[in-house]
Amino acid sequence: MKLAVYGKGGIGKSTISCNLSIALARRGQKVLQIGCDPKHDSTFTLTSFLIPTIIDTLQAKDYHYEDVWPEDVIYQGYGNVSCVEAGGPPAGAGCGGYVVGETVKLLKELNAFYEYDVILFDVLGDVVCGGFAAPLNYADYCLIVTDNGFDALFAANRIVASVREKARSHRLRLAGLIGNRTQQRDLIDKYVEHCPMPVLEVLPLIEDIRISRVKGQTIFELAESNPQLHEVCDFYLNIADQLLSAPEGVIPKELMDRELFSLLSDFYLNPQTNVEPEVGVDFLMI
Repeated sequence: MKLAVYGKGGIGKSTISCNLSIALARRGQKVLQIGCDPKHDSTFTLTSFLIPTIIDTLQAKDYHYEDVWPEDVIYQGYGNVSCVEAGGPPAGAGCGGYVVGETVKLLKELNAFYEYDVILFDVLGDVVCGGFAAPLNYADYCLIVTDNGFDALFAANRIVASVREKARSHRLRLAGLIGNRTQQRDLIDKYVEHCPMPVLEVLPLIEDIRISRVKGQTIFELAESNPQLHEVCDFYLNIADQLLSAPEGVIPKELMDRELFSLLSDFYLNPQTNVEPEVGVDFLMI
């Protein structure tokens, strides 16, 4: 199973990705997490340091793929989760998405790409154009991380459009939304009412999760010394269990930008009448 995690920049994708990787490993899966961000910090809470990137290694080997070995690019993190960071070019000097494709190419040449039960791509921000949409070419499921705010749901809707487009030529489905760092879910529920898709989990704002990122540890690792955190781990284990049940997933139909603006703004401007625009709700259940 191959997963691609998308969402608005700063929404907490890497934190969710690392904890989800551990949850899947706890369920007996052999997991590889691939960071697809030039700042190469996706796997930080799994390894507690910034591991060398694919692009760094290839540059050091003068791009001689035959001189690269698995141990040069694959690092073992907490919970036996394997970690890879794609990296990227200097700011303004090229397409970071190109490196994602090169990463998959290298892992295939190393016979490592198919050795795992789960490969999780943690993808930069809400960029779904060009090379940064590349993980969707390899994924079975896309997961979208959002909060209960307009900006994150607007980004989610754009990612939904990319999933729909990629699903025309790839066996890609949207597994669902993951709400993160929110005490309420009214806008999330309003969005999925008009753009139907599963909501896999909604994580409240938990200070221990933020602290775990700062400490460079997953919440599972912190729970070893603080049993009260096991309840927090259950959020991620619940997502893992849903994914391992091989969900059908959906090919959603995104809302038009003006429809989304109208839907979410009317929800607050007219709380009593809750006037709703006429929006399309068609989607394909596969």
